[in-house]
Amino acid sequence: MLDRQQRDELVGSLQSIKLLWEEAAGISLVQNNIIIEMLRVADDACKEGLSAIRCVFFQELFQVLIDILEPQVWQNLSADEQTESKRLGLEVLNCAIDALKHEKEIKKEIVFLPYKASMWDSLESVWQAAYADKEHCNAYVVPIPYADRKPDMTVAEWHCEADIFPDYVPVLDWQEYTLDKLREMQPDVIFIHNPYDACNRVTSVEPQYYSHNLKQCTDKLVYIPYYVCGETIAPNFCQSLGVVNADYVIVQDENIKAQFEQYYPDGKPPAGKFLALGSPKFDKVLMSKKDDFILPARWQQIIQGKKIVLYNTSLGAALNNSDMVCKKLRYVFDVFKNRQDVALWWRPHPLMESTFRSMRPEHYAEYKQLVAEYKQAGWGIYDDTPELHRAIAYSDCYYGDGSSVVSLYKVTGKPVMIEDFELVYNV
Repeated sequence: MLDRQQRDELVGSLQSIKLLWEEAAGISLVQNNIIIEMLRVADDACKEGLSAIRCVFFQELFQVLIDILEPQVWQNLSADEQTESKRLGLEVLNCAIDALKHEKEIKKEIVFLPYKASMWDSLESVWQAAYADKEHCNAYVVPIPYADRKPDMTVAEWHCEADIFPDYVPVLDWQEYTLDKLREMQPDVIFIHNPYDACNRVTSVEPQYYSHNLKQCTDKLVYIPYYVCGETIAPNFCQSLGVVNADYVIVQDENIKAQFEQYYPDGKPPAGKFLALGSPKFDKVLMSKKDDFILPARWQQIIQGKKIVLYNTSLGAALNNSDMVCKKLRYVFDVFKNRQDVALWWRPHPLMESTFRSMRPEHYAEYKQLVAEYKQAGWGIYDDTPELHRAIAYSDCYYGDGSSVVSLYKVTGKPVMIEDFELVYNV
């Protein structure tokens, strides 16, 4: 298949031929030969990029034009016949140009706009399929900037995590794919995994990439949630601006799809908007193996000969129990720090520190100090990398908050235990 640039170049070439045809066709042998050569180059381009059927279609049009300009033919035509042949040639050229402009055998231009590297798994398997299908797709990954927010919603700090995406993902510079560039490019599909636009108190992607802007730049804006859930989903997740503005929302199963439709504003989503096609996050869990990852030497020492407990702490639990979080963490650390048979692998939510700073500033300093103490002690793993699936693959069981990670972990068949703040402090 042709990509858009090849198609546009070919259209430009035919338009140049048309200009020459209008001005010079039939005037001299040299000019006729120039046009014939340009037609043969265009024919070769079609042979390389189009199917046999479409190639023959354009070849027949080009051959009509070549036949008209062949010296033996042209010189034997009367003046009236030359005029009519020139008119016919212009009709054929216009037909070829119009057919190319509407050609179906053009590669799809698909742009992925992730923001946090740790959430890339929500898009990765879709990207892998598009990237592998080079005959039909051009797939672009553009990690976009995002800001941590202060309690007053102003910007605390800007980030762009392009440099920590997996090495096998060919990321592009967002500064070369601004909104203006995307508007000019008009990709067939744009995929996003941040649905909040300006409405998140903790973070915001760069405003030019808000969903209402992106919707103007593409035929199809597709949102895939950055999370998976259990049996239910909170209504507010189904009503965010990204959900409303997207042309399609891909959800994990029919049960969650029904809830998205139920909680959609006014309960009346456009027909076909929600697609229960599964979550790429599940794909990533099922495909990930220990051998896919390399552990730092220090981590290898910590887990050597031990069972590994993945300790996951979530934003929801932290916000709902913010006055108890640090006490709970100290309790858990006291339980595990002297164990010789078990290693603790702690993965706080990637936005935990930003959330405390923005939404629970009265606990921020204590939490930050506790993190520093845990890292300094060095008896357990502190994992703030984007590699959630490394932790899932290496660990023997899950302990921690009820979150989307639980739904992912259950797919492995390994044990899961949900922590209970109240139970700990009532014993």
